[in-house]
Amino acid sequence: MRTRVKICGITRVEDIHAAVDAGADAIGLVFYAPSPRHVSIELAQSLVQHIPAYVSIVGLFVNASADEIKTVLQHVPIDVLQLHGDETPEQCRMIAQQTGRRWYKALQVKADLDLPALIQQYHQAGASAVLLDAWHPELKGGTGLQFDWATFPRADVALILAGGLNPDNIQQAISMTQAYAVDVSGGVESSKGIKDQQLIQHFMQGVQGGSAK
Repeated sequence: MRTRVKICGITRVEDIHAAVDAGADAIGLVFYAPSPRHVSIELAQSLVQHIPAYVSIVGLFVNASADEIKTVLQHVPIDVLQLHGDETPEQCRMIAQQTGRRWYKALQVKADLDLPALIQQYHQAGASAVLLDAWHPELKGGTGLQFDWATFPRADVALILAGGLNPDNIQQAISMTQAYAVDVSGGVESSKGIKDQQLIQHFMQGVQGGSAK
């Protein structure tokens, strides 16, 4: 089975077409104002019109309240919530109850983190997956940094690998981690928020190569 792929931080219609044509399973839209890949509700509405059936729409939120998320959901048909801030398992559970959406939690991997225990806590709270990203003291994703893939855990819930992925290392990353899915943003960009069609295609080729092993 091929490792699933989300192309995150999409801001342009042509980048949606490039991702879909290359075989991406999900498109990520960032609803976090400090991010250079942030999209407004109006822009998101225009973008999702170009996402066909069977390609999931993921909305990325950072420490957003349930009401803030519901405001977006009133206008944008998001399938899955990516909670990328400091949300506790209980906060995630409450957001899911109030929004009626499936969700998964992004965790930044640090040396002092009891990762298996934390993954289990979010899984028990209802997470449909857990995303593991590189730690940064200030930024929430999209850093271009990667953590030690040799420490990638095994778990009862689907695990998504993120952080520093690009066409040159994706095959090795999948071979080492056997992640359920991978999430890429900056690794397929020509500049922040601007995707590169050739990089996306080369990334997907690497995914195929890593998945075949």
